[in-house]
Amino acid sequence: MTLDPATNAVYEAHAREWTDARAGKSVELAERLRSRAGTATAPLLDLGCGPGYLTAALPAGSIGLDPAAAMLSLLRERVADAHPVQGEAAALPFRTGSLGGAVVNAVYVHIDRPELPMVLRELHRVLAVGAPVELGMFGGDQDLTEMTGGDFRGRRFSLWQDDHLIDVVIGAGFSFAGHRHVDRAETGHWPYLRASLTRARSLPDTVGPGMRLLVCGLNPSLHSADLGVGFGRAGNRFWPAALAAGIVTVDRDPHHALRHHGVGMTDLVKRATPRAEEITTEEFRDGMARVERLCAWLRPAAVCMVGLAGWRAAVDRKATAGWQDRRLGDTPVYVMPSTSGLNAHAQLPDLTEHLRAAADS
Repeated sequence: MTLDPATNAVYEAHAREWTDARAGKSVELAERLRSRAGTATAPLLDLGCGPGYLTAALPAGSIGLDPAAAMLSLLRERVADAHPVQGEAAALPFRTGSLGGAVVNAVYVHIDRPELPMVLRELHRVLAVGAPVELGMFGGDQDLTEMTGGDFRGRRFSLWQDDHLIDVVIGAGFSFAGHRHVDRAETGHWPYLRASLTRARSLPDTVGPGMRLLVCGLNPSLHSADLGVGFGRAGNRFWPAALAAGIVTVDRDPHHALRHHGVGMTDLVKRATPRAEEITTEEFRDGMARVERLCAWLRPAAVCMVGLAGWRAAVDRKATAGWQDRRLGDTPVYVMPSTSGLNAHAQLPDLTEHLRAAADS
């Protein structure tokens, strides 16, 4: 879940040649970020800064982060007022909510596609609510694959279709403020997507390949969105039930649940609200379609819908708890009662049994 090591080795070995070959590179993304950030006082981030083409167009004191030490050496030569940081997109060395915006140009193309949701989750963590992001990605449809030909062989690229990328970005807790295409004739290679995003007050997905169970809530509460943990309120019984069922071993740690137990988490609707009753039927239906596409892509062994309201609104208004006849793609679906403390009809032992049944698919 990091920049592809083979690709990074190419950049380490050929940093200066790569830089010289790209003299005059467009800084449009950085200029757009600077304009959108306005008078924000929190620092801006050039993620995967390379030699600092874009960093130079950001305000003084901006951060340039790159995993390649050779690239950071060039950044120091080119941009005296930048703050170089060596680091990885999957583990950003910044405090939660500490950055005022980010430009991410053709960096995530070097990350295997199934790992992008967790990398975007990390970007969401370090940005302040409302922070702008300018994103550049290559168009196409391939997982991480070595590029043939060219002067810098050995690099590997992932290519993204628009609809797929939009689903992943929304799942990661961002909203789209607009995008445009640069076609193959202008780039000389793959089509290119430039997207303007905003860090929403939402809860990003915790998903990846090899999930044994994908837990799907109705929508995040404002408390969970701010905490960064689904079902995070103290009175919610999800985590006590999940621990009692043996599907997780660490309380309120979705990252540990995914990496150590194959338990992922998403929501039908990404919009955070004080109460789930504020979500409309149309939002539930749109969200169900997104979750179905997510299942078709990452293929979890099972989905557990926590709360019957969303499934009833979007799929079957007469549904009862248990396994459903309808699948999401090829993925079987288990629907269980809400774990909210407001649901007095479901007790902790019952919720525990529901989660155990869902995980035993």
